[in-house]
Amino acid sequence: MVKICHITTVHYPFDIRIFHKELKTLKKAGFDPVLIAPWKRDEKIEGIKIKALSFPKNRFSRMVFLTRKAMKLAEREKAKIYHFHDPEFLPYALRLKRKTKAKVIYDVHEDIPKQILSKEWIPRFFRPVISKIFDLYEKNISRKLDFIISAWEKIENEFKKAGIFNIETITNYPIASEFEGVKAFPFSREKIRLIYVGGIKRSRGIKEMVLALRYLKEKNIELLILGKFLEKSVKKEVEKLPEWEKVKFLGWVSRERLKKELSRADVGLYCLWPEPNHLWSLPNKVFEYMAVGLPVLASNFPITRKILINEKCGLLVDPLNPKDIAKKIQFLIEHRKIAQEMGENGRRAVFEKYNWEKESKKLIKIYEKLLKK
Repeated sequence: MVKICHITTVHYPFDIRIFHKELKTLKKAGFDPVLIAPWKRDEKIEGIKIKALSFPKNRFSRMVFLTRKAMKLAEREKAKIYHFHDPEFLPYALRLKRKTKAKVIYDVHEDIPKQILSKEWIPRFFRPVISKIFDLYEKNISRKLDFIISAWEKIENEFKKAGIFNIETITNYPIASEFEGVKAFPFSREKIRLIYVGGIKRSRGIKEMVLALRYLKEKNIELLILGKFLEKSVKKEVEKLPEWEKVKFLGWVSRERLKKELSRADVGLYCLWPEPNHLWSLPNKVFEYMAVGLPVLASNFPITRKILINEKCGLLVDPLNPKDIAKKIQFLIEHRKIAQEMGENGRRAVFEKYNWEKESKKLIKIYEKLLKK
């Protein structure tokens, strides 16, 4: 079997895209996969070997020391293809290619130059300059690598503008088969449950979603939140709101628990602020809401507008306006048949076209093509 090695210093080993989608797909196709990632110990899970990195104490130690250790572990693997997932590994990518004579793939999950424009830990004055410098740096290294995989088309287009054409988008759609036996029946119970899944921070609309509860007529309503607070100050702030009494916060949960909670919900919420990277970032959680048959309320961005309007599976909201969020929720409550039809439309769209089963074929073709060179 051909050994392949995936590398991440940022994501935990069981990241949905890396482990459950890409590595499982490659294992099933007959490759011998190894994953270098922060973890407690070396072990083998579902036929995938995990080579453990220590958990970083802070951002600096991760970017400086953990990437260096990942490089050393990667060299020892003597893989035919190396596939890395974090921009902080870019300084080592070409060195890895030279030392091992292997093929190297850069998997670009996010538009980092756009993300930098919203990074709160970078002084606002410096963000445009740092964004531009990183953009030039990333593209310069990428054109010397064997292949670039992008998580959404906007990233691919940005690379092509820079003259990089050895790139293909493998969209992070849900694994449809995972949701075959999971089905929500919106507004079929006494209690109305709204749900948000994902990382929690101010710019992801947590406060606006909680405040929206203030303007709803119904008393028997609950906002279910599954995820991790990424900003401690925001957690303290929203917990002081009177509406927090109607919130059920579960933190991170297993995939099985996630599917169970999605199936018991009535509306999926995606109320991110209109920051540069959010406007075109593919909303993965929206597709999971759609997969179980939930009507979706999403920020009125170009990418969400295209999906929700084309598939007739939800409503668009002003994410900065809790009253507008509440108004759209109230519409779905009062027009339950329409809400159920939206849910059915979304589920059908995922099973027919927005699914990993179709995307995974592209990944196999890329690997086969690289091995023939």
